[in-house]
Amino acid sequence: MLNKRLICHTDTVCNAVQTLQVKVDSQPQGDLHISFELTGDLAKIRIPAPLPPAAVDGLWERTCFEVFVAVEGEAGYHEFNFSPSGQWAAYAFSDYRVLSAWTVNQAPIVSFVQDSGHLLLQAVIAADDLPQNIADKSLQLGLSAVIEANDGSRSYWALHHPVVHPDFHHRAGFILSLNPA
Repeated sequence: MLNKRLICHTDTVCNAVQTLQVKVDSQPQGDLHISFELTGDLAKIRIPAPLPPAAVDGLWERTCFEVFVAVEGEAGYHEFNFSPSGQWAAYAFSDYRVLSAWTVNQAPIVSFVQDSGHLLLQAVIAADDLPQNIADKSLQLGLSAVIEANDGSRSYWALHHPVVHPDFHHRAGFILSLNPA
């Protein structure tokens, strides 16, 4: 299991968040288990209310957690968005922001719990829904989050912010490497 801390983009400060940690665990069958753990003043953060699990576009406009997965050396990648509401989204790109037609084989499993100063979102992405990896190369992950404050402002969190403006699609931000089993 890999443990990493997300950092806030310097242009989008959010004082309500103390820490934002991510744990990634690749299962023997290839599924990815990802846990996002936020600590802070949750009363200052807009957290979407629970809804029936469903694929929904535009989750990044509110508090959500994101996973970008690419095969090392390849231009294409998949993006997964997870909302505390239980809703999710999945996209495939053939290159930087070039959307491809694709649908998941198995809906991600999303769970969410919170208390007064802590929230935990866990997601499972099925191995069949990761980018095709015929050559058995390393997977490159970009982990990120959008946190919406009660005033409507958004902060952008990632393992690495490679450019001036927040851009989770930028491949230089896919810095977590998972080696094939």
